[in-house]
Amino acid sequence: MFELNVISNTPLGAMTDIDAVAETFLTQIGYIPKGYDPKTDASNVKESVPYRMFMDHFIRNPSKIWTVDELAALLKTTKPTIYRHINKLKSMDILESADVEFSGQMKKGYRIRYGDLRMAWSFTEENVDMAMKNYRRTVEHFQKLADDERERSV
Repeated sequence: MFELNVISNTPLGAMTDIDAVAETFLTQIGYIPKGYDPKTDASNVKESVPYRMFMDHFIRNPSKIWTVDELAALLKTTKPTIYRHINKLKSMDILESADVEFSGQMKKGYRIRYGDLRMAWSFTEENVDMAMKNYRRTVEHFQKLADDERERSV
């Protein structure tokens, strides 16, 4: 299932602090909830598990394929927590999965699609376009049903 928050926004090109851009962007798209209050010992969003997973691991190490076990250990959290955040990114079509060796075993791992956020985002944009076209078809059908109903009642 594809899921993404789409809100009216101003491009963040004037901002030069990568962490400020990341926090704003990740909140805008719904990866980090607005007003997010980490339930851990993190004192702010930048110290939170979802933020650190995205920035410290997926963005700052884009070619590395990360396993859930590895991320849970590095971020000092549980595997269900890692899966919850991975699933959010997968629902936006930003992550890809691949098999990787971890502790002598083949495991499923994740990274930013193609190791490049720009390329990954093109998939997200395509999904938004398809979703909007489907909404348009539904609106057209809905309006036709409303028109037909009105004509029958006259």
